[in-house]
Amino acid sequence: MLGLMQQHPLLISSIIVHAARHHGDGEVVSRRPGGAFSRTTYRDIELRARKVAAGLTMLGTRRGERVGTIAMNSDRHLELYYGISGAGMVCNTINPRLSPDDIAYIANHAEDGIIFTDPAFLPTVAAVAGKLPALRAVVVLCEPASMPKADLAVPLLCYEELLAQATPIPAWPQFDENTASGLCYTSGTTGRPKGVLYSHRASLLHAMMGNCADAMGIRATDRVLLAVPMFHVNAWGVPFGGPMAGASLLMPGAQLDAPSLLEMMNAERATSALGVPTVWLNLLGHMRDLNSQGGGGAIETLKRVMIGGAAMPRAMLEAYQQLGIRMHQGWGMTESSPMVTVNKPKAACLKLEGEPQMARRCAQGRVLFGADVRAVDDEGREVPWDGQTPGNMMFRGPWVASGYYRMPETAVEDWLPTGDVGVIDADGFITLTDRSKDLIKSGGEWISSIAIENIAMAHPEVAEAAAIAVPNEKWGERPLLIVVARTGCVPAPDEVRAFCKGKMPDWSIPDRVVVAESLPHGATGKVLKTELRKIYASP
Repeated sequence: MLGLMQQHPLLISSIIVHAARHHGDGEVVSRRPGGAFSRTTYRDIELRARKVAAGLTMLGTRRGERVGTIAMNSDRHLELYYGISGAGMVCNTINPRLSPDDIAYIANHAEDGIIFTDPAFLPTVAAVAGKLPALRAVVVLCEPASMPKADLAVPLLCYEELLAQATPIPAWPQFDENTASGLCYTSGTTGRPKGVLYSHRASLLHAMMGNCADAMGIRATDRVLLAVPMFHVNAWGVPFGGPMAGASLLMPGAQLDAPSLLEMMNAERATSALGVPTVWLNLLGHMRDLNSQGGGGAIETLKRVMIGGAAMPRAMLEAYQQLGIRMHQGWGMTESSPMVTVNKPKAACLKLEGEPQMARRCAQGRVLFGADVRAVDDEGREVPWDGQTPGNMMFRGPWVASGYYRMPETAVEDWLPTGDVGVIDADGFITLTDRSKDLIKSGGEWISSIAIENIAMAHPEVAEAAAIAVPNEKWGERPLLIVVARTGCVPAPDEVRAFCKGKMPDWSIPDRVVVAESLPHGATGKVLKTELRKIYASP
């Protein structure tokens, strides 16, 4: 017997329809390239997204065709999110920070017929357009007065002119909720980028669970600063979850530097924000610099920050806690849309105090309903949930990929390996100890690079840290620590090593500490340990 419930497919277009109808005045504030703020509402976003759908039809785009975007966070990019997928096409968000060779590979592999780009990235598009046989047109996200020029073999169009010529589709089409909606490629640190093909159903389920109180907990009264780029895993699902809840979205554009973010947060009264640790470390350093020069380094309204993309340094959590800002960590991957766990307390956590409480808060969190996680040994046997036994992390769920786009050999039937190593405690909280490729094996013992980095980051003169393995004739590998000094500080390597003593086993203390001017970061803000190994670990 079947239930007597109405059948409505879970489509991305339904989110923006709901936002326009029930939160029509909800704001989307975008910083334009010149620095000025532009304001619009969900009501206008929905109307313009229907114009995007009509404009794509005018350009001969068909259902299921991939449409590329090379853009930062803005209201126009949000319109594309809904206009492309809502029309039954696939929104292929391309990371503009990748090499031109990787960008060309992604657009070719996806067979993008149209590419929408911010003006700043038009030179990159022009440089690779000749290598894209499927490309029919390039659309620049700007007004006619700001339209740049480029020598292309395909038509170069102005976004605002395209929308002005388009009559909005009267209603969003209905189709199977398992239809592909988005395509995001991994950053390609190990080989070529690989495509993760999201469905409407998966994206909606992920956003709904992400909006739960024990996840991101986005509310209609929130003003969410989105420092996670929209080209990276659908900006962690917030472009769907924000309008779903009716929250206002604050889009910083390309201005992700600390002064610009602090200005926007305070000017627009941000209540919550999301971003990788590097963003918040830079902001913390900027505020300290301002206050050392006489003041002005304060965040006025922010209360909650979601961290992801890399492990959260404990020292950073403690520093923001002193400012009255609660930091929560999540864990996932491009392959999981991305959230699988979020660090929100359970009843048992309320009994913890002092060091046990802080250690729990630094964990990657517990699993959201719908997903599941396990840790297995090298023979594939699940390890106990004792908080001590490490295993190779795997996950599954309705928003977890079953394989990579146009790579049938990568298909999995159930559990997807993540490449992370971690432990699960009796309460189901996951703590990642390292990426499997970043673990350091010294004299037969495993050393966590994350543990070393978190301790080093607590040093008062250290702004950022990374630990890598370097060859050692006696021990096989030994840890090397590379640190970046805080502004105005000059940490002595021996002092940093001494600071580590007593906080980790003596055999885990790095043999050598290097003070560097900066660390290399990838397109999504992660430290590139592959580059550090080339510099420091080569024989």
